[in-house]
Amino acid sequence: MADLAEAVAELARDLVAIDSRSFVSNLAIADRVEAALSGFEIERLDYTDPAGIAKRALVAHRGPMGGLVLSGHMDTVPDTGWQDDPWSGRIQDGVLHGLGSTDMKGPVAAAIVAARTLPESVPISLAITTDEETSKAGAREIAQSSELLRRVKPAAILVAEPTGMRPVRGHRSHINFTAVATGIQAHSSTGRGRNANWVLLPFLIEMRAIHDRLRSEPGLQDAAYDPVFSDFNLVIDNHGTAVNVTVPKATARVKYRYSARIDPAPILQAVREAAARIGVSVTEEGEGAPPELAEDHPLIRLCAELTGKDPTTAPYGTDASELQDLAPCVVLGPGDIGVAHAPGETVQLEDLTKAIPVFMRLAEKIVQL
Repeated sequence: MADLAEAVAELARDLVAIDSRSFVSNLAIADRVEAALSGFEIERLDYTDPAGIAKRALVAHRGPMGGLVLSGHMDTVPDTGWQDDPWSGRIQDGVLHGLGSTDMKGPVAAAIVAARTLPESVPISLAITTDEETSKAGAREIAQSSELLRRVKPAAILVAEPTGMRPVRGHRSHINFTAVATGIQAHSSTGRGRNANWVLLPFLIEMRAIHDRLRSEPGLQDAAYDPVFSDFNLVIDNHGTAVNVTVPKATARVKYRYSARIDPAPILQAVREAAARIGVSVTEEGEGAPPELAEDHPLIRLCAELTGKDPTTAPYGTDASELQDLAPCVVLGPGDIGVAHAPGETVQLEDLTKAIPVFMRLAEKIVQL
C-alpha cells in the first residue's frame, strides 16, 4: 500500500501543478497523463474548441477486450478567489493542495495508478477527457470518435468524480440558454444611448417565473434527487461596461438541469416563447440525456458491495451523460465534492490511496458479470 500511496501522491501533485483551466490548452497535462501510461495502447483524440484552443482527449487500453473503463477529466474551473498559488501542488500533513486536486486530478491519478497496477491479464481502459467543466466536448469526442473503445467493447464505465466513494447511479444533465440583448453605447449622462439591460430585464423576469415554477410544481420535480427541484441558475454579463456608459450588449446565461424522469420540453417551450415575445435572441446548448441506472443494476449492485455504501443520485452532471453511449456508467471516486470549485481546494492523499484497490477489484469482477 505504501508504494501505491507514493505513486498516487507523485502523479496527483504533477497533474495539479499544470494549469489546465478549461479555457487554456490541455496538451501539457495530456502529455503527462500519457507518460504515466507506459505499456498501454494510446489513442489521441485532438480537436479545437470554439475559441480556437487546441485540446486533446486520451483513450488507453491494456489486456484482453471488454472490461472496465476508468474515466476522469483533465480540465478545471477558473482560479477565482484563490489567495495562494492554485498550481502549487503542495503536500502538507497528508493533504494535497491545489486547483483541481479533488475535481478531479487526484481521482484521475488514482484511476491511472489502479489501471497500471492491475495484472496484464485483466482488461482495463481509461478515457481521460477535457472540457468537462464547460461543454463535455472531450467526452463527446471519445463517445463519437474513439475507434479503440469501439474495438474493446467495454462492459462498464466508472467516472471517478469525487463522491466520497459512494456509488452514484444517476445524475442530472443540463441545457444552457444564452440570451443576448443589444443597446446603443453612449455616455450615460447624455440620454443618447439605450441600455441593453432594460431590454433584457423583461426576459429575466420571465426566467424568474420559470425558476419559481421548478421549485413549486411537483410535476417538474424528481423525489429521487436532492434537491427535488431542478437547478435554473442565472449569470449576467455586461462585458466590462463602466457604470457611466449605457450598456451596448447584455448577455444572460441560464443553466437548467433535469433528471431522467423529467421531460424538459415544457421548460424549453417556456424559454423560447418568452424570448420570442420579448424580442431577445436565445441560443441553446445541451449535453447527452441524464444517465441513470436502476438500484438493482448489476454494475450498481457490485459497486455497493465493494464500497459498503448504498447507491444514490446527484444533482450535478458528469461526463457520463456522453460516455453512457459506450457502456453503462457509474460515478464513483474519492474526495469531497463540497470542496470542489472553491478557493483552497484540497484532497486527502489517504482517500486517493484507498480508492485504488476498490477500482482494481471492480475491474477484476466486471469480467465475471
